[in-house]
Amino acid sequence: MKRPTMKDVAEAAGVSLMTVSRVVSSEPGVSPDTAARVEQAVRKLGYQRNDNARNLRQKKLGTSTIGLIVDDLANPFYALMVRSVQDEAHRRGYVVLVGSTNDEPRREREVIAAFTARQVDGLIIVPTIGGHGFLKGPMEAGTQVVCVDRPARDLDVDTVTVDNRYGAQRAVTHLLGHGHTRIAYLGDRYDIWTQSERYAGYLDALTAHGLSADPDLVRHGLRSHGDAQATLAGLRALPDPPTALFSSNDLITLGVLAGPDHPVPMAIVGFDDLPLAQQLDPPLTVVSQDPAAVGSTAANLLFSRIAGDRSAPRKVVLLTRFIERRSGERTVRRVSTGDPGPLRPAG
Repeated sequence: MKRPTMKDVAEAAGVSLMTVSRVVSSEPGVSPDTAARVEQAVRKLGYQRNDNARNLRQKKLGTSTIGLIVDDLANPFYALMVRSVQDEAHRRGYVVLVGSTNDEPRREREVIAAFTARQVDGLIIVPTIGGHGFLKGPMEAGTQVVCVDRPARDLDVDTVTVDNRYGAQRAVTHLLGHGHTRIAYLGDRYDIWTQSERYAGYLDALTAHGLSADPDLVRHGLRSHGDAQATLAGLRALPDPPTALFSSNDLITLGVLAGPDHPVPMAIVGFDDLPLAQQLDPPLTVVSQDPAAVGSTAANLLFSRIAGDRSAPRKVVLLTRFIERRSGERTVRRVSTGDPGPLRPAG
């Protein structure tokens, strides 16, 4: 069945198109009896007003809709960021369309094309590794764009990131300060900007202490819990295994802690906090970023652009917070003797 139109409602109610328009738009000038007939026809036919078409007819500047594109909605960081963007949009009467890319440039283009076809007023994007010059066309047509978590290649727009490199450097420096010199690095794909920044911070800390990275202790490209678990097993089987571990994101940390080889008898610091980090024994030491602040900052920048701000693009870098909870405070002596014990759920 075709979708009922305003003309169908007018014929069913025996009134003009103008009268139907006034009733569905809650405008004055229609008698109560006539309005009741129109409303009855609307309910009977199941008519729904097409706000996008209405906005275009009235030459309004937007559709009160934005698009949000992230890497992986299953990632706790992105889930919290999405919630924050939705809260900011709701306060302004906007609807948020959400899509994910799994860091695949082709899929990113498909999602962006689908959103721009729906006349979204703006896009908040966690960019993939591909180029983003293709967004210049939609931007010239009026779509505002803000990048979040990572900058985009070939595109000069507002960008919200965190101090990834310094946060990682601080984490590894913390482990070095507790006597660890064999510190493993577990990371996602190196070609992802956040991961290359965190690995650079890992190297910065080692260099500052006169150390070089041991290739046997560095693992890139971990995309799942299973990858993290297999990598940990391989590290523990080395003739000279690491005594400490830096995990570059929350999914890798969760994989390390959830594996069949858990408990993990080494010092650990993770990048990104976890909801149950304090419930582990010992609690997990982390570099914490605030996904709600990241999301709200990006949303505020986007809505400012939609409202007409045409100032130079802004590069906003939010600070991370280092939280000591004991898993990163194990000394080399304690690791070798098993004290204070392996990581395990409390209770």
